[in-house]
Amino acid sequence: MNSGDFESDIAAIRFLKGMTARHLAILEACAGRSHFKENQIIFRQGETANRFYLIEDGMVELETANRGIVAGSISFGGALGWSWLFPPYEWQFTARALRDTSAIFFCATVLREQCEADPTLGLELFKRMAAKMVKRLQSARMRLLDCASGLWPNRSGARHGVA
Repeated sequence: MNSGDFESDIAAIRFLKGMTARHLAILEACAGRSHFKENQIIFRQGETANRFYLIEDGMVELETANRGIVAGSISFGGALGWSWLFPPYEWQFTARALRDTSAIFFCATVLREQCEADPTLGLELFKRMAAKMVKRLQSARMRLLDCASGLWPNRSGARHGVA
């Protein structure tokens, strides 16, 4: 793959639509590709959040570390990981590939430095991330409430709250 292909792949991602060529070039400079096998843990709750991912193919599930409660899933075109934006930069959930998954990742420490140097880049990323965060948090909240009431099974299929 040549860098022109990678640049066009990044520019084609729906999450990044409307970003300037300068911002896309900055993102490309701190990006790489990842592949995760089915059932592979991508990151664990509490670990350092040092990347964020844009899913190209496959599906990722977010779960709580202590009880395996599913908090949501992300598939093609979705953004995985927003904990890199906020101190103490630790993952809030565990992410697991439900099937073979390909993603473009961005080095968060470099990206945070770039956002500090260019606040317009930070604003553009934050606006995009904020919309995803709100949806993901609402979904996780509903699933956790359902689990607490015994209506939603956890990853193992067991229902919580049912005597």
